[in-house]
Amino acid sequence: MVIGINLEGNKEVLGLSAGQAEGAKFWLQVVTELKNPRVQDIYIACVDGLKGLPQAIETVFPKAQVQLCIVHLVRNCLNYVSWKERKTVAAELRALYRGATAGEGWDQLEAFAEKWDARYPSIAQIWKRNWE
Repeated sequence: MVIGINLEGNKEVLGLSAGQAEGAKFWLQVVTELKNPRVQDIYIACVDGLKGLPQAIETVFPKAQVQLCIVHLVRNCLNYVSWKERKTVAAELRALYRGATAGEGWDQLEAFAEKWDARYPSIAQIWKRNWE
């Protein structure tokens, strides 16, 4: 299911697709079907990490900024963390996405990196790639 938020801030169901496999070809077809007079452009696409979906969006809507949703971003990062430290790291990651401004989020990311990069250097890199 593809849900969009229009310029007025209202949610709209833009499409519903089902297929045998969710590979790059499937996602390219889904995204291509979205591009019609109703959906002229996408500014930000928040995806859940499915293979081929970001590339399909970037192909059909080259100006779109594609990023992982926060839930999947945190889950992805916690895959690198030992079980004993997951609650602590998850709580500190919360500060990154709860900042009042983008600048505050970047400041929190820098503080997080200073504390955790020695043990989990991949986490800050994942956030930076997603936010750029």
